[in-house]
Amino acid sequence: MFIPERVIFEKDSLDYPLGEKLYNDFKSKDKIEIMISSINKVKSNIPGDNLKERYKEGKKTLVVGVKKSLKFQSCKPSAHYQLPLVSGCIGQCEYCYLNTQLGDKPFVRVHVNIDAILNQANKYILDGVYTPTIFEGAATSDPIPVEGYTQALQQSINFFGEIKDGRFRFVTKYNDVDSLLDLPHNNHTEIRFSLNTSSIIKEYEHSTASASKRIEACTKLASSNYPIGFIIAPVFVYPNWKEEYYQLLMDLKKALPSSLTHPLSFEVISHRYTTRAKNIITEVFENTTLPMIDEDRKFKYGQFGYGKYVYPKESLAEMKIFFQKELSALFPESIIKYII
Repeated sequence: MFIPERVIFEKDSLDYPLGEKLYNDFKSKDKIEIMISSINKVKSNIPGDNLKERYKEGKKTLVVGVKKSLKFQSCKPSAHYQLPLVSGCIGQCEYCYLNTQLGDKPFVRVHVNIDAILNQANKYILDGVYTPTIFEGAATSDPIPVEGYTQALQQSINFFGEIKDGRFRFVTKYNDVDSLLDLPHNNHTEIRFSLNTSSIIKEYEHSTASASKRIEACTKLASSNYPIGFIIAPVFVYPNWKEEYYQLLMDLKKALPSSLTHPLSFEVISHRYTTRAKNIITEVFENTTLPMIDEDRKFKYGQFGYGKYVYPKESLAEMKIFFQKELSALFPESIIKYII
């Protein structure tokens, strides 16, 4: 569970029961700085003289606010719409694309008008554009570390469990899932885990749960009959990478229940980066060892008009062959959505 060093309440958040509760709860705790701010002044309350300091302080900050715009963003190919419960993540993964999406003070922001957000989701479902209508709860966040404060996931899982044509999904790198185990999800919520080898997690995924804890958590959820998926990402090519990713898959195989209610899903994504991301990463993580030598990669234009550096086609082909073979052998009933 996330223990922030400072909590900034947007003024109108205190007009909601959850906002008032959080304010009273945090006010009673020692060593947590509490501030009340207008929405346009939030960033000015987070210290830092340079990008590295602002990043560090942003990761220690929780903002409690009200979701104003209830026009949901598209979230393809993961889902039809984002479900904007939380933004930001306490993890400090060096490669994370959110480093370029959330500005120089990447605080975590929770919304106190959860009922309004779910009511809006219901409107999208009733529109009938998609049947079922799928919502992604972790498009720009990892909601698990703040679930103990908001219970937003619990509310959402309960909500979608009762909705015939609505589906919910989210992904996490954390293991605090016990509060979700006994909910009436009705198979309408898919919970995915981002996995990587222990060496990659140790080197690059700072302030996240270990691979073994993530696997333990997904095993609990599978035993509670949730649909479960895995995002193996980003995959790096390094000495012994095949042996270590194979060990990861074996650890997963051994831990999961022998019989599963739903087929597992797998998404495998190779490491890639943009020039903008590289510049931010090397400034925030001055001693990073991320493999970002442009000459070792192939430059490729993405679907959104900007270019990125990907592994050469020979490395990608080797990666695809490896994961296709091992996933098919170890998890023959699983669905491999893509290996890219």
